[in-house]
Amino acid sequence: MATVVAWGWVVLMGPRRAEVTGWWIGGQGRPDLATVDGLARSQLFAHRLGGSLVLRDACEELEALLDLVGLRREVGGQTEGGEQVLGVEEGVEPGDPVA
Repeated sequence: MATVVAWGWVVLMGPRRAEVTGWWIGGQGRPDLATVDGLARSQLFAHRLGGSLVLRDACEELEALLDLVGLRREVGGQTEGGEQVLGVEEGVEPGDPVA
């Protein structure tokens, strides 16, 4: 029987940034892209409800996968310094030719 490994702690934050609930994610062996897909979909669902997910105590393999696909800030929820990230903000510069 294979051993189940914890990959990280997921916390659902409510609209007022209060912790609603949390759970461990894990599986047999290393996390894969299906794990990242599940986290991304859960984050989208949480945003639709006015909240967000924060990933804490993630294993190195999961953090590396999130970096690889460019979703660490959106799904990871924390920077290395522990500062929580709510999302990416984009702005338009007045002289920007694309605007």
